[in-house]
Amino acid sequence: MEAEFREIDESGNWNAIYQEIRQQSSELPCRIAKLPENRSRNRYRDVSPFDHSRIPLQLGSNDYINASLISMEEAQRSYILTQGPLPNTCGHFWEMVWEQGTRGVVMLNRVIEKGSVKCAQYWPQKEEREAIFQDTNFKLTLISEDVKSYYTVRQLELENLSTQETREILHFHYTTWPDFGVPESPASFLNFLFKVRESGCLNSEHGPVVVHCSAGIGRSGTFCLADTCLLLMSLRKDPSSVRIKDVLLDMRRYRMGLIQTADQLRFSYLAVIEGAKSIMGDTSVQESWKELSNEEDPPPEFTPPPRPRPPKDPHNGTGDPVKETTPRFFPEYEMIQQRNEIHTHSAPPETALRRRPVAAGADEVQVTSVTKLPEDQCDHANAVKPSHASPETTHLTDHTEPTEPSEPPAKPARSPPPPETCSTLPEGDAAREWSPMLTSACVCTALVLGAYVGYRACFH
Repeated sequence: MEAEFREIDESGNWNAIYQEIRQQSSELPCRIAKLPENRSRNRYRDVSPFDHSRIPLQLGSNDYINASLISMEEAQRSYILTQGPLPNTCGHFWEMVWEQGTRGVVMLNRVIEKGSVKCAQYWPQKEEREAIFQDTNFKLTLISEDVKSYYTVRQLELENLSTQETREILHFHYTTWPDFGVPESPASFLNFLFKVRESGCLNSEHGPVVVHCSAGIGRSGTFCLADTCLLLMSLRKDPSSVRIKDVLLDMRRYRMGLIQTADQLRFSYLAVIEGAKSIMGDTSVQESWKELSNEEDPPPEFTPPPRPRPPKDPHNGTGDPVKETTPRFFPEYEMIQQRNEIHTHSAPPETALRRRPVAAGADEVQVTSVTKLPEDQCDHANAVKPSHASPETTHLTDHTEPTEPSEPPAKPARSPPPPETCSTLPEGDAAREWSPMLTSACVCTALVLGAYVGYRACFH
């Protein structure tokens, strides 16, 4: 096996070997998975269980679940390979675990990977402690959780609410295996595999272990292939007679597409070659796997799923404080004072924008209102407020216009001083002669002029 690995590695022939395995794989019918009533129970349209090896459910009128039974008779090992449960199939998942007498569940993916949901949260979080699946009448309780650097072991209690019977289920969760990728090293993978073995979940006295990733073929196939090959090496008189390619083709008769990439095939060889050291009697190798895997290190922090954008600040017609969301490009006082000096040197003191004191590093800006005017005359003028949103999230209100194309889009807009015509309007009937269109034109003109002056003052 080592000679075969070196030969393929040196020639760079892994992709050709993988394509050869794909061409030789069985194509068997999977009509049940394609039925219209079962489409909502499949995570991926192109990954379906074969009719002859699918797991049938016993409750309800529909017995379908996207899961396959893989029976390796020579190795005396059985696995149930399934997809990551969907929100509408979590109850079916635990019904299958109960009906098949499963003792352990091996999860090889994370719920969210690269910003995409790869699996439903089918077990309770620490804060919840328990979950009830009403469609199948099962209750799941989280008893304990042992978090390592790259995997987590959970002890769960599964209760059949119809019979009040309970069973202990062990949940082995590999948390750092990337989608379409391979683990960090064979040592960390083998350390995890032998943890599952030591628990007894893979033994024949229990029901088949349930193994899943997102589709239930790539990472799941790698796990089962390595375990089966190592088991066959320990059972045969001649361990070198085990051929990984033949074992994989045999497993593909039960579920389509096992091992999704040439890299996963290559990693399977590495894991079996390294694991064979333990099979051949080297008892110290397992301790070296544990040390190399650094399982006692703190787990890495995963990026949480993207959150929806917060609601935008109301810049139209309110005098409430506005959150600062972008850094300021120039000091607080100087530019405002310069602009005020240019535009308001002939205006009465009360018509200029008041200075806005901001402490260093403050998170909020207090926007003070301009001179009070009759409400029916200056609604449009008072509606123009400074915008601090970033270019990606800034929205235009009914009373603002986009900046000119020649202006830098990333420069935060500043409020212009209110038009003098609006600050000196007389009261009474004469004020009502100002049309909304004329007022809007004044406001827009002042806004563009103020932005241009601010741009010149800042960059020139």
